[in-house]
Amino acid sequence: MDVKIHPSWKQYLKTEFEQLYFKRLINFVKQEYTQHTCYPKGPHIFAAFDHCPFDATKVVIIGQDPYHGPNQANGLCFSVKDGIPHPPSLINIFKEIQTDINTTYPKSGNLERWADQGVLLLNATLTVRAHQAGSHQNKGWETFTDAVIRKLSQEKENLVFLLWGGYAKKKATLIDKSKHHILTSGHPSPLSANRGYWFGNHHFSKTNGILQNLGKKPIAW
Repeated sequence: MDVKIHPSWKQYLKTEFEQLYFKRLINFVKQEYTQHTCYPKGPHIFAAFDHCPFDATKVVIIGQDPYHGPNQANGLCFSVKDGIPHPPSLINIFKEIQTDINTTYPKSGNLERWADQGVLLLNATLTVRAHQAGSHQNKGWETFTDAVIRKLSQEKENLVFLLWGGYAKKKATLIDKSKHHILTSGHPSPLSANRGYWFGNHHFSKTNGILQNLGKKPIAW
């Protein structure tokens, strides 16, 4: 099957697309989308890659699952479509940005504006059945997205990986720490944030500091 993904990624992920697990995964996803309501919409499944070409990637944020409510997921982790109320984790992300870099709270929760600047907003699982969190886990997506992280680590240098919460922190084993920058903290979900594991991590100013030291353009968060 020809996967609809930004051409810049294809040369690096071609071997994944040809593997049996990936063909089985795509067949599963096709069947799910035929028989059930699933998110995000088909054309947006690989949106994280389409908005952030391989060569342009500077920062990687790892999420777990797409939002499973109507009109929320747009293919980027933590992001929702324009005009959709901000989910709790996204509210806490924006609150941290407000205090960290002294900016105003944004109206839109659509993070395409980050992705277009080189932030890969990668969910470990790229699809989900409506109202059933985790319903597409352990079907092959994690194998694929782990391969993406490994390939970025191998082929690029000086990426900034933001690993929020226990699930994302486990991905650190896939990253060459001698070549890249890894920032970790608690998850922005209310459960973690209210315990003091999220607010005050300064990840957004720290990321921009790293990028500027490398002579790269900072992210307009």
